[in-house]
Amino acid sequence: MPKTIAIIGAGAAGLMAADHLSELMADQERDWQITLYDAMPTPARKLMMAGKSGLNLTHAQPIDEFIASYSPYADWMAPMIREFGPREVRSWSYAMGQSTFEGSSGRVFPKSMKASPLLRRHFQHLEKRGVKLVTRHRWQGWTDDNALLFETPEGQATIRADAVLLALGGPTWPRLGTDGNFLSVLEEKGIACSPYRPANCGFEVGWSKQFIQQWAGEPVKSVTLTFGDRQVHGDFVITRYGIEGSAVYGLSAPLRDALEAGAPVTLQIDLRSHHDLDEVKKRLDQPRGKQSFANHIRKRLHLKGVQAALLKECTPREVMNDMGKLAQAIKALPIHVTAPRPLEEAISCAGGVHLSELGDDLMVKRQPGLFIAGEMLDWEAPTGGYLLPACMSQGHHAALGIGRYLNEL
Repeated sequence: MPKTIAIIGAGAAGLMAADHLSELMADQERDWQITLYDAMPTPARKLMMAGKSGLNLTHAQPIDEFIASYSPYADWMAPMIREFGPREVRSWSYAMGQSTFEGSSGRVFPKSMKASPLLRRHFQHLEKRGVKLVTRHRWQGWTDDNALLFETPEGQATIRADAVLLALGGPTWPRLGTDGNFLSVLEEKGIACSPYRPANCGFEVGWSKQFIQQWAGEPVKSVTLTFGDRQVHGDFVITRYGIEGSAVYGLSAPLRDALEAGAPVTLQIDLRSHHDLDEVKKRLDQPRGKQSFANHIRKRLHLKGVQAALLKECTPREVMNDMGKLAQAIKALPIHVTAPRPLEEAISCAGGVHLSELGDDLMVKRQPGLFIAGEMLDWEAPTGGYLLPACMSQGHHAALGIGRYLNEL
């Protein structure tokens, strides 16, 4: 009798697991039936959405630097990334008919910049290898006799499998198929989980109405953001509710954790990181003459537009009239952050199944034959080409574990 494998969730982790399992099946001449189940009418919707603005496949950093970017999860991710990391992601893309290129920031994209050509080719590839795709099957848990239970358009369906990979993703962008309700099902099985939380998200700030009306949507470029012992240099965007953008995302984990702990959170912005404090003060102290204050800081420090408005918004009048204090504000402008934006708006998430519940092969310790990979697990990654390759590497690693498990049955 052939061994049956159910992969639930046709996203990055599930697709890569199916890919490698089908390769193992051919190489080892195994009789396996591999089926991909997805809740939506069409699979991989998050990947398709991510590809609308340019599919950031990975990053071109040296491998040790790449792995270090996953801190504090770097030690856990390291063996999986070394098995299937940035180089392998690019090789996979090439095999699917899409060469890759590096952007100026080191981010790596497929030549088409889209997900659809890659996915179309990959599903064709999996079909040729005998992988079956079943859509409109939303996983509900297990029956009393341990069969997989699905909700389908025709009603409930039960399926038995020798090995199961759960790769359902995180509950960001829930309209694309994942709501995170599966955590309660796993907890009923005694599997420890943490509630999902937003990661790589925007934050709320109490802007004045006038500031929002004039500057919402404007980017604040080439600044340094500091929170605690963490610094990020880059850009962010003023929004109607607060702030978002790559520089903010780089600090989202410590900002979120501090807010959850109930601490007042003040983010500092260095508007002129290319000048030290003494240089900023020296320039401000130059004679102003008959110039307006706005013209003075524009000419002496090139502060204008949204940056000048941000300085005015966040600085008391008495500070604006004291050049020494103003220089300090320009170098460490305080932004009082009140809350992260909701989970459904976040780029990714933290929380999920505790990593301690899994063995080194991503199999659940208390339930042999059940594997979990991807955003369902309690880890997080920065933006910029890290989340997707991590999910793919976990899917690949789970496939290796499933292969060993089935070979021992």
